[in-house]
Amino acid sequence: MAAQGNEAPVIIKRKKVTGGDGHHGGAWKVAYADFVTAMMAFFLLMWLLNATTEKQRKGLADYFSPTVPISRVTGGGDGMFGGQSVFSQDSFLEMGTGAASVHPTESDKSRGESGLLQEGEEGAEEDQSFTEVEDALMGRGGESMVTNEMLKHVITRVTDEGLIIELFATEGRPLFEGDTDRPTDMMRDLVRMVTRAIAPVRNDISIEGHLRSQPVVLANNSAWDKSTERAHLARQMFEFAGVAPNRIRRVTGHADRKLVSKNPMAVRNNRIEVILLRN
Repeated sequence: MAAQGNEAPVIIKRKKVTGGDGHHGGAWKVAYADFVTAMMAFFLLMWLLNATTEKQRKGLADYFSPTVPISRVTGGGDGMFGGQSVFSQDSFLEMGTGAASVHPTESDKSRGESGLLQEGEEGAEEDQSFTEVEDALMGRGGESMVTNEMLKHVITRVTDEGLIIELFATEGRPLFEGDTDRPTDMMRDLVRMVTRAIAPVRNDISIEGHLRSQPVVLANNSAWDKSTERAHLARQMFEFAGVAPNRIRRVTGHADRKLVSKNPMAVRNNRIEVILLRN
């Protein structure tokens, strides 16, 4: 029993081993990555501040914090935002009047109180006057000012520029004698008839001369001079027939650059165009 009492007791130590101690762990890597990302974003921000203008910086700021100016009360500015702006310092005062009375544009100034309605009414009235001139020439509303034979040499059409009255030649019925500038009797009659038809309107007039192409290339092409001379001769004839000289705004010769027939040498291309210009 004594021997058993002198035996040393057995002591068992339990050592708790945990991972991540010292440099063997990975938690510090996450923190370091966050730090590097923040530093990279910081240097990127500093570079942008140095490389961009004030206007570009405002655009970048609005991209990350957009504001859409929508208001039931319009400001004093023009445009789709009605006086509002993404930058408060650029906004106009909200007074409910809009741009028409505070900062009118050139188009707004010319429209008057009724806006586009007045402009549309004026255009409709002008188109109506063109229609009346066409009816008088072509006999759509009754008796025509032009005889059936002369009617074969007149075409009218309305364009954005105005009412075009085209006087053209046909085979055997030219507007001018040969290659000269002497008008034929038919040309004189056409000028008198057109002058009577356009007398009720006061639109300005443009006169343009056109010629057909030549079968051969000429060394000295006189088409430009001849078309211009015929246009000026037509101007003199209209003034003599009773058209006020101050109504004629433009006299132009186009040579053979604006053909109306598929055949460039067709007589149909020899013509005088009288244009009632839009106001």
